[in-house]
Amino acid sequence: MKRYALAALASTMLFAATGAAQADDALKAAVAAKSRTPANVERDVYRHPYETLNFFGIKPTMTVVELAPGGGWYTEILAPYLRDQGKLIVAGNDIASPSEGERKGAERFLARLNAKPEVYNKVALGVFSPPRKYEMAPAGSVDMVLTFRNIHNWIPAGPEKMKELFANIYTVLKPGGVFGVEEHRLPASKTQDAEASSGYMHEKYVIGLAEAAGFKLAAKSEINANPKDTADHKGGVWSLPPTYANKDVDRAKYQAIGESDRMTLKFVKP
Repeated sequence: MKRYALAALASTMLFAATGAAQADDALKAAVAAKSRTPANVERDVYRHPYETLNFFGIKPTMTVVELAPGGGWYTEILAPYLRDQGKLIVAGNDIASPSEGERKGAERFLARLNAKPEVYNKVALGVFSPPRKYEMAPAGSVDMVLTFRNIHNWIPAGPEKMKELFANIYTVLKPGGVFGVEEHRLPASKTQDAEASSGYMHEKYVIGLAEAAGFKLAAKSEINANPKDTADHKGGVWSLPPTYANKDVDRAKYQAIGESDRMTLKFVKP
């Protein structure tokens, strides 16, 4: 009996290792996909998409919500990765918003998806329009929620609205689900203003927001750290590439720094 038990255990371990390797290969393939925008690929050296998503523990069979996708930098990777076995829900601007600017933003993003149906035709659309509207997914239906360099944009809503925002993220996740956060990091020695107007945030503050909603911090990573970034630039984080908010002023200096120093945090819903 022992011999059979050991054989079964070895078989199970081999199956698990094979599955992990296949998931790893699928993620590498998604990062290397020819459908990605060349200018986005050039930023991999700063954004470390494979390492970041691997740290969060993403799997191709998951249901994943990407919050506030912006121009779709990570959507380009997540969509092909989750297309066949999982599900990607992109939750961003509301196409029915009372704000014309938000409606146009939603229309532009939808046009990007429609331009490449072979990549995006299985992407589901949700609404994440804080503090007005949250229609991301049914409660307890999601394996992972991801947000990349967005939390500073939500802070001006105020403390109570931030509690509501994080509570909505918590609600859509399954027990054991992961909330992955990447955000521009302000050194603890520097003062963060109430609206995070520089784009930088204290790591401790972000952790506090998540923990107040019920999340547990599972792990931190320095994957996206940049010790060259002093986080005190005129024009805030947008002085750095790729934005170069100050245009040609000190451009070489900012280019040498590279993209921002960022926290990378993995939270879990108990």
